[in-house]
Amino acid sequence: MSALFTPLSIRGIEMRNRLWVSPMCQYSAVDGVPNDWHHVHLAQFAAGGAGLVIAEASAVSPEGRISPDDAGVWNDAQAAAWAPIVAAVRARGAVAGVQLSHAGRKASTSSPLTGERGSVSVDAGGWATVAPSASAYASYAEPVALDAAGIEKVVADFADAARRAADAGFEVVEVHAAHGYLLHQFLSPLTNHRDDEYGGSLENRVRLLSRVVAAVRAAAPDAAVFVRFSATDAADGGWDVADTVAAARIAAEAGADLIDVSSAGLVPEQHVVPGPGYQVGYAAEVRRETGLLVSAVGMIDDPALAEQIVADGRADAVMSAREWLRDPHYALRAAVALGAPVPAPAQYLRAY
Repeated sequence: MSALFTPLSIRGIEMRNRLWVSPMCQYSAVDGVPNDWHHVHLAQFAAGGAGLVIAEASAVSPEGRISPDDAGVWNDAQAAAWAPIVAAVRARGAVAGVQLSHAGRKASTSSPLTGERGSVSVDAGGWATVAPSASAYASYAEPVALDAAGIEKVVADFADAARRAADAGFEVVEVHAAHGYLLHQFLSPLTNHRDDEYGGSLENRVRLLSRVVAAVRAAAPDAAVFVRFSATDAADGGWDVADTVAAARIAAEAGADLIDVSSAGLVPEQHVVPGPGYQVGYAAEVRRETGLLVSAVGMIDDPALAEQIVADGRADAVMSAREWLRDPHYALRAAVALGAPVPAPAQYLRAY
């Protein structure tokens, strides 16, 4: 019996296996509205056997977009466009999720598809960015430090986006607190220099995340709520695994069901040595220290490695990204390799 292909149930939502699709930005939306590209892109992974398909980082407000071409969930038109995509994923046997995001000081930047880099000016369709402190990322435009009203708006925006996501049919909602985006910026002492109730101690720096998770939980009471952390900033004086363990406990108290463990992305001077499964140790430590459900991510491209991670109890599920782009039927291939029942649509069973 394959551990990777054992179902996992969270809040009564059953994922048919534990090989999941990680959120991947497509930079292909117009005014935040997903389209046919997103429909085909996400539905193919469900047909390919994934247990859970999480849609890309979708902004909770216009100013929360990474680029002008990001998808969003900040208005009803976007939610309506997501609904048939969610239905297509579910019709192919997978659970549909969405990652809710605010890019903070890393917002208003050029889409990688343009071949350009750096901030997009207001004249070119960009916007003023916000952050916990007025400190820029690399050569990006300097953000404005959020005031009390701005923080309240962030919490409300996440809640409103979660409600719209649930209305669109998403059963999993992930709060993005990793990779140097706004909530991560509040968590790390490298980017949070505030002297109010949202800065200083770890408890204060986690406060905004805790409020966001609680607001998302209340707005989408039937959804499974995930939180993605960067377990370490991989930089001197930054956020580390012990901090992630403490924050994961706080997030769980606020209503999170699973901790999705990644790393880095906060500052350019990070020291990361990527390789197959290079972040799994972080996930294993969070799982061991908290007892919470945890997913691992990071170059987990080999079915045997994915199987071993789950079988060893280092994580409860495995997320992959680029491997799904290379092979949208990654789960079908993995099932064959592991001798597990192949989760293929009836139309494809003749191939197996």
